[in-house]
Amino acid sequence: MSEQPASAPVMVPPPATSPLPPAVADALKRDGAGLVAAVVQQFDTNEVLMLGWMDDEALHRTMTSGRVTFYSRSRQEYWRKGDTSGHVQWVKSVAVDCDGDALLIRVDQVGAACHTGTRTCFDGRDLEVQTGEAL
Repeated sequence: MSEQPASAPVMVPPPATSPLPPAVADALKRDGAGLVAAVVQQFDTNEVLMLGWMDDEALHRTMTSGRVTFYSRSRQEYWRKGDTSGHVQWVKSVAVDCDGDALLIRVDQVGAACHTGTRTCFDGRDLEVQTGEAL
């Protein structure tokens, strides 16, 4: 059985008025909605906390404010993590992956990262899988 090639996502260029430095804006590969996936990780334990979405403005706010800002796909608005819950994400570093289509935001998480109240969005949500091991 052969694998079918994955269809390439639609990538859009940076907005003409991106608030990001040109080198950063040019490095990002945005989806059709102008968004990039942002993986959020606890800086000192490497625990993966959540996944959110950012456009150029959300990334700019994150890079310049010390707090993480996302773009809500469902509400079509910006939201800064912790403004209503108190579960703040303090930015420690931001990196773009080798393809430019994902960000790694390392934070110091205060309280739960997940809107369900769990520490991470992945707590208690393991799937049954066949595991492997290196030879």
